[in-house]
Amino acid sequence: MFGHFGWQEILLILLIIIILFGASRIPNIMKAMGKGVKEFKKGINSEDEKELEDKEEKKDK
Repeated sequence: MFGHFGWQEILLILLIIIILFGASRIPNIMKAMGKGVKEFKKGINSEDEKELEDKEEKKDK
């Protein structure tokens, strides 16, 4: 996915992000993104567990 980006492009993107948000807000933004990803994964796993339980209940009947 990121194989097409060189180090120059990544550096330019990071520089634009720093200009837009400021260096002091970037850790807070990354923390919020990490929490969002964690909650998303948690939701996916709980959906998978629910589907497995439903399948097991159907087998038992």
